[in-house]
Amino acid sequence: MNSGKVFFGILAGLAAGAMLGLLFAPEKGSNTIKKITEKGDDFMDDLDQKFDRFLDIINQKMDQVSKDISTIAKHD
Repeated sequence: MNSGKVFFGILAGLAAGAMLGLLFAPEKGSNTIKKITEKGDDFMDDLDQKFDRFLDIINQKMDQVSKDISTIAKHD
């Protein structure tokens, strides 16, 4: 199984578990909604940072491939 799929599966499971825990917590609804919103915002921020890192890695690899192709083209 792809490690990326496993990672996102675990991440989704943790998020779902946290939301269910908050939903069944003995607090006022407004407090629970606020907590869910904050957790969702934190999750999205974390996901955004990871996606940005992923794009940086892809860009670095593409730059390296481009340099390698240029080097090979110059030698031929």
